Amino acid sequence: MKKIDVIWGNIFKNKGDPNQDIRQFLKNIPLFAQLRKRELREIEHLLHQRQYKKDEVIFWQNEPGVGMYIVQSGEVGIFGDYNTPEQQSLARLSQGDFFGEMALLEDDNRSATAVALGDSKLIGIFHPDLFDLFERKPELGIKVLSKLANMLAQRLRKTNLELQQLTCVRRTQKKDKQASR
Repeated sequence: MKKIDVIWGNIFKNKGDPNQDIRQFLKNIPLFAQLRKRELREIEHLLHQRQYKKDEVIFWQNEPGVGMYIVQSGEVGIFGDYNTPEQQSLARLSQGDFFGEMALLEDDNRSATAVALGDSKLIGIFHPDLFDLFERKPELGIKVLSKLANMLAQRLRKTNLELQQLTCVRRTQKKDKQASR
């Protein structure tokens, strides 16, 4: 756990720009949009900030997940089989997008690699900090967890729809190929 503390600094321990309105930024993130000001202040204390240079890896596929990240500025690419001939670009994320959220709910390895596509500033929320919040403020924890579950369900629904469309395209291609023989 010491390694995380060295790499990630809590925003409030190392205040950069005192005029930065992190609460307003969070309010624009769907995960936190329904929270009141005092609840957002609680969330603020969980946030860690880090800057990445272009092409710097944020996390690697198959490494243990420790938390989720929100793009505060810049762009992040999500890749399967990064730096291999089989590399697949899975997503391109920009300001306000978040990723790695499954690590908040499960102790499993990352399913993809995240890479800064340009100089980027990210906000991290880590599993132990969030579960500490659940113990201290259960009602707030339930709100956040409920919204997180809802967003994961939406992403799963979208993925299922894309998979169905891909399957339909493949069937059509297979039929066309058989008909041309």
